[in-house]
Amino acid sequence: MPPPLRFVLCGSVDDGKSTLLGRLLYDSSRVFSDEMKRVVEDSRRYGTQGDVADLALLVDGLQDEREQGMTIDVAYRAFETPRRRFIVADAPGHEQYTRNMVTGASTADLAVIMVDARKGILPQTARHTRIAAMFGVRHIVLAVNKMDLAGWSSHTFEAIASRHWLVTEDLGVPDVRAIPVSALTGENLTRAAANAPWYRGPTLLEHLETVETARPAAPQPLRMPVQYVNRPSPDFRGYCGRVACGAVKPGDRVLVSPAGTRAAVKSIVVWQGTRESAAQGDSVTLTLTPDVDVARGDVIVAADEPLEVADQFQARIVWMGDEPLSVGRPYRMKLHTREVGAAVTRIRHRVDVSRGAELAAPRLELNDLGVVNLATDSPVPFARYDQSRRLGGFILIDRATNATVGAGTISYPLMRAANLTWQDFDIDGDVRARLKRQRARCLWLTGLSASGKSTVANLLERRLVAEGRHTYLLDGDNVRHGLNRDLGFTEADRVENIRRVAEVARLMVDAGLIVIVSFISPFRSERDFARGLFEPGDFMEIFVDASVEACARRDPKGLYAKAMRGEIRNFTGVDSPYERPLRPDLRLDTEKLSPDECVELVMRSLPA
Repeated sequence: MPPPLRFVLCGSVDDGKSTLLGRLLYDSSRVFSDEMKRVVEDSRRYGTQGDVADLALLVDGLQDEREQGMTIDVAYRAFETPRRRFIVADAPGHEQYTRNMVTGASTADLAVIMVDARKGILPQTARHTRIAAMFGVRHIVLAVNKMDLAGWSSHTFEAIASRHWLVTEDLGVPDVRAIPVSALTGENLTRAAANAPWYRGPTLLEHLETVETARPAAPQPLRMPVQYVNRPSPDFRGYCGRVACGAVKPGDRVLVSPAGTRAAVKSIVVWQGTRESAAQGDSVTLTLTPDVDVARGDVIVAADEPLEVADQFQARIVWMGDEPLSVGRPYRMKLHTREVGAAVTRIRHRVDVSRGAELAAPRLELNDLGVVNLATDSPVPFARYDQSRRLGGFILIDRATNATVGAGTISYPLMRAANLTWQDFDIDGDVRARLKRQRARCLWLTGLSASGKSTVANLLERRLVAEGRHTYLLDGDNVRHGLNRDLGFTEADRVENIRRVAEVARLMVDAGLIVIVSFISPFRSERDFARGLFEPGDFMEIFVDASVEACARRDPKGLYAKAMRGEIRNFTGVDSPYERPLRPDLRLDTEKLSPDECVELVMRSLPA
């Protein structure tokens, strides 16, 4: 019997995915009598086939899915025939659930992409095809469904297959084929269609049972990402993980990436005891000798075949966030078991899903596919995605909401981390601060325009200088006259505005100065990024709080009035959001406190 086949079933809304999967389960005798009885009863309430049992309800398990007649969640099902075992992911078709299709494609060997014979190839059909190819699916079947409603027309089928071939011709997928089917009747699904004598290929199930998905065997070196450091007692330290590729046995020389520490495998531990070897797919605990520093996210690799390490990459990405992808915005990147800070430094192009054209794009919107340059805040061990799905696939996570906003695959490193290193000097920030007899720090004032930031910042610097402190004030308007004069007020430009200022502030703190930053800085993720550049205690977020109404009444520059008339776009508090700090180090209510009282509060809050 061939190995189990994992495949993802996808397509546009109402193409018949759930009906097709329900038919496969039913005709494979994988439906219990009590489950079928429930489907018959539910068909009277939610079904679309009159008195006939609606087989789609076998897999549309959520109440919302049944009532709306569309798949929302990814429904995983396992079934088998005498010839093979299958694990199928029934992915949603609606555009807003494209992210769920990505989940299914990331572990699939084959993709069945459905299309309604009456509608032909739709943008979502092309998008699903490109996503499947992007995530390493090497076998694609275009299931042209509802052929019974198209009169089993060979011309219709061939026209659709030809259009789909135009989508796939540049994707490098080695096996692409089209099969005409009727999920409702089961024709060409589990039995040959008498109405289509012109089609001489296999049924869909026959193809799934016989397709060869195993790649040519080639020796691969050991790679095991560490998921957990196991210390049940002081005299045991083990490193738990799943072997991504290769094999390992006691005595093998290994290297811990990215640190490069060398050791030997002492034992391979599983819950039953110990083993003499482990191979790809095995979940094990390795003990090493001598004891070395290993942490979650490190990768244990064969000593003579080290893993690549880099902090800049070119990658392909599917954007899944409701807010657009902005260049420079900090995200969290999860790559195998390692999590690091990351930002897109350049959008090289967006992919036209229908034609495959490479289009210039300042941002990526929901469900866009693109190619980007990506930088991480520390070196990460990785493999290119075409070499290892496990070590080359990643997700991007929004820092504020913890939502997954992007999924991607690493194409190649742009610059190996080893080529750039920090140069150590004898004089550091502590020395410079001691010469000035002060503790250097960044005082970051955030708040709406006209909340009083600049007034408080100016008075605060005067007070600090009067006490003999060495300071510098970075003000939003002033910086835009020079360093950031090339930036506008789009969300992407605002992200880059704060990134540059944060880096400048970090350098000034390293110079031993007390830096006062007075910027609206409307997004929490950018303020969190700024805090992350500093040592603990060297950054103080000060929320200069005033309501939009109060700021609009003050309006010393007349900006609120212009924004409300539509003369200024993307104005914070009017047509662009301000994300209030959740836990600021200090809050100054400028509707109740005078500027001098605010300064006094800041001075009292500064550590000695």
